Amino acid sequence: VQLQASGGGLVQAGGSLRLSCAESRRTTSNNALAWFRQAPGKEREFVASIGYRGTNTIYADSVKGRFTISRDNAKSTVYLQMDSLKPEDTAVYYCAVARGSLATSRLEYYRNWGQGTQVTVSS
Repeated sequence: VQLQASGGGLVQAGGSLRLSCAESRRTTSNNALAWFRQAPGKEREFVASIGYRGTNTIYADSVKGRFTISRDNAKSTVYLQMDSLKPEDTAVYYCAVARGSLATSRLEYYRNWGQGTQVTVSS
């Protein structure tokens, strides 16, 4: 499974970005998908997850109400719409494929990872 994340960049606080992550072999329609992020000097942390049907989503408290995760199984793509961005959202964002079909925040539950895309929010 190869994951290709894109959509990162530099944005001012209060702005928006939309991240995309496509899975090359289109084998993830039965798996939950997620976004994690890692800031310099910090551990990787959970951002959002979506179940295989797209109807079950969970979010980290720090992004709830500002970020929206979605998926298009026909395109084997997961998205992260990020609004009202804050400087503390600055990190490398990674997409991941879960071992199962249910959304979860548990890092050890994810078996495949994309290469990451940098998001920088200036104040």
